[in-house]
Amino acid sequence: MAETAEVAASIWGEKLYQQRARKALPLLVRQAQAGEQIIYSELAEEMGMPNERNLNFVLGSIGQTIRVLSKQWNEEIPPIQCLVVNKITGLPGEGVGWFIVKEGEFKSLPRSKQREIVKAELAKIFGYSKWPEVLKALRLSEATLDLKPLIDGASSYAGGEGPEHRRLKAYVAKHPEVIGLPISTLHGCTEKLLPSGDSLDVSFLQSREWIAAEVKPSGSPIPDILRGLFQCVKYKAVMEAVQSTEGKPRAATAVLVLQGQLPPNLIPVRNTLGIRVFENVVPR
Repeated sequence: MAETAEVAASIWGEKLYQQRARKALPLLVRQAQAGEQIIYSELAEEMGMPNERNLNFVLGSIGQTIRVLSKQWNEEIPPIQCLVVNKITGLPGEGVGWFIVKEGEFKSLPRSKQREIVKAELAKIFGYSKWPEVLKALRLSEATLDLKPLIDGASSYAGGEGPEHRRLKAYVAKHPEVIGLPISTLHGCTEKLLPSGDSLDVSFLQSREWIAAEVKPSGSPIPDILRGLFQCVKYKAVMEAVQSTEGKPRAATAVLVLQGQLPPNLIPVRNTLGIRVFENVVPR
């Protein structure tokens, strides 16, 4: 709620939402430096919060803290809480209006105007170079990822395509709805070859967007799922490059589909990279 942002106190305090705000802010700084937004449910999951609605006070507290620090420094610090968005609308909660427009007017604005305002704030957030100094001033540590153990495992893992993997690919190709596409979407194709020599597990070509799905069957080890996350980053870049050579707008997305669940230690990686992951997709 918008009122939440107005009444929330800064992160200096021992209320539960203030403790959570001190945990959340370094994660948001990580997202800002990666140039990626994050949806409410994914942030709540990474923080071990069972109810994403409880982020309202957390983000309000962060907003109040940034506002106080801005006054102390006598400079604008962008409202980093704008990075947390609703999965459906792609917009931050109404409470962000208390920090980016006068008198909380954000809620009453047309959706198109809200997107315009948020886009401008995102440019400021991603371009702001003093986030490490903000954390230091607040006596908070940066959120870091140690991927070396997982990377070492990935380099020694020799994967292969078995019948379970082929079955999952075929199922996703025939059921676009499992990755959030309309059920009326034309069936995808499997093993779409890219000029880079890579091949997409499943490819859906729509009029305005090219969507790829990298699939991992049940029992896939953590190193292989980690590789899948980074493959999505690579595929998206190559797909957009292909679109450029064809004179088309760069509009490509690569998602990861798991027959099981994403291992907890890969949640921060998913969030940092901004990869959408669909879990528990079981061929029927």
